[in-house]
Amino acid sequence: MSSKSRTIVVVGGVAGGASAAARARRCNEQAEIIVFERSGFISFANCGLPYYLGGEIAERQKLLVSTPEHFRRRFRIDVRTHHEVLAIDRTARRVRVLDHNSGNTFEQPYDRLILAPGAEAVVPNVAGHDAENVFVLRSMEDTDRIKAWLDHQTIRRAVIVGGGFIGLEMVEQLKRRAVDVALVELLPQVLAPLDAEMAHVVETELRQHDVRLHLNDGLVAIDAHNGRATHVRTASGAAIPADLVLLGVGVRPNSRLAREAGLEVAPSGGVRVNPYMQTSDPAIYAVGDAVEYQHAVAGRPVPVPLAGPANRAGRIAGQHAAMDEAPPMTPVLGTAIVRVFDITAATTGLSLKFARQCNQPATAVTIEAKHHAGYFPGAKLLLIKLVYEPLTGRVLGAQAVGPEGVDKRIDIIATAIQMRATVRDLAGIDLAYAPPYGSAKDPVHMAAFVASNQLDGLLNIVQPDADLSGRQIVDVRTPQEFAADHLDDAIHIPLDELRDRLHQLEPQRDTVTVCRSGLRSYIAARILMQHGFARVADLTGGMLMRRHAEAAGLVASPTSSASSTEN
Repeated sequence: MSSKSRTIVVVGGVAGGASAAARARRCNEQAEIIVFERSGFISFANCGLPYYLGGEIAERQKLLVSTPEHFRRRFRIDVRTHHEVLAIDRTARRVRVLDHNSGNTFEQPYDRLILAPGAEAVVPNVAGHDAENVFVLRSMEDTDRIKAWLDHQTIRRAVIVGGGFIGLEMVEQLKRRAVDVALVELLPQVLAPLDAEMAHVVETELRQHDVRLHLNDGLVAIDAHNGRATHVRTASGAAIPADLVLLGVGVRPNSRLAREAGLEVAPSGGVRVNPYMQTSDPAIYAVGDAVEYQHAVAGRPVPVPLAGPANRAGRIAGQHAAMDEAPPMTPVLGTAIVRVFDITAATTGLSLKFARQCNQPATAVTIEAKHHAGYFPGAKLLLIKLVYEPLTGRVLGAQAVGPEGVDKRIDIIATAIQMRATVRDLAGIDLAYAPPYGSAKDPVHMAAFVASNQLDGLLNIVQPDADLSGRQIVDVRTPQEFAADHLDDAIHIPLDELRDRLHQLEPQRDTVTVCRSGLRSYIAARILMQHGFARVADLTGGMLMRRHAEAAGLVASPTSSASSTEN
């Protein structure tokens, strides 16, 4: 069979399927390319749906990336919406298709088949989940239903179930519409990919915008009256009033077709593929949220339901299906970002907790720095947590949270991870600097400097959730800072007085230096280490992250004293 005359059938559109079809045409002008899409939309901006519902994207048309007519006119691709592929006959190389417009079924032969069915929203099987004002958000049809409800009903109170990226985007956008919002999350934190203390920074922002958080508290039922949800009930016994409920508890790979066709499917439900996106049947490819991707750092396949990998995978599958050759899929990092009111949170690679789950040796440093030069107006503080191998310094992951500059830093670090860079490489990276954009020592540099100090033996670190009992804690902040909030049993010696008051400390004891975020305590640690203190460590992230770690429940017995004005 000539690759030029083959028939390529694509199941599903949106990111992966639409990209695959367009790439296949660019690589093979003679191939017959047919796309079957169950919904009425071949390609839409699903990441923009919450912002349309909140009114930040005003025009619905802006969400439609492409149309069947455009695919036919530009690419000579036969796009059939409202067509659902019901089954795959691998032996005969054909699919059975239901035309929802006519109700008829027919069979379509293929030489190459690309599966891009995406993922489906997880709908908890609880009472009331089918009430008319309980929604999920995955498709344009879902969006239109929610938009109609928001526009034509009186919505004063909403409950979002699930504190992932879409859940938080919907929280923000509903608040934008002046809706009172409660968030229910089964886990003890929002944004599961983040370490808990970093997630707590986001939770603080949510509370400051009057979002009521029900963390570590699962959905058990939805009360309904006359077919309409009135309350969401949780495991703790809470009954939360609701005029609208959005279920955002997660997604599962839509791998039914693959499983029924006998293709290899992982325990996660994701279809197993090789680097060219071929399934266990070389004539069948799979892309998008339905598959598992090789993780660049974890070293194992994982589900990554994100638009970026789906588009890249679709491109590779389309080319290979059209030409029998393509570059391999680059392993993914799960790089993701979300705006939550006045701050942004982002992650790439491994968090410290994920590294531990993978048995990957890892440590981390956390720094606070201004997103551009401090002397230039408008500088905002951001937090970066850099995760790396403690012996080699290879960068494993990062998280960043702050009002400005988060996207730039997480993308720099994601690039470094992809190139297998070390923290020393990161410390030497040549970044653009002018006062409105950054600093001569960028926050990325600052995090890498601290990590490099640890590698070079100039600094020992302890994590924000470390057990500090029995250690000599030296707090080097100002008297005002110490009076406002400090750890119990901490010895207060302002940094500039430390050299003259060394006699007040015990050099033989395990010592931890503490300041607000880690800079002054690093200087203090270096002073102590060079004056004969043998076991000195710096509390990375300082009191700032210690308090977030305590609030996130990471510290078994919080040690603190605070002024009466803060209690």
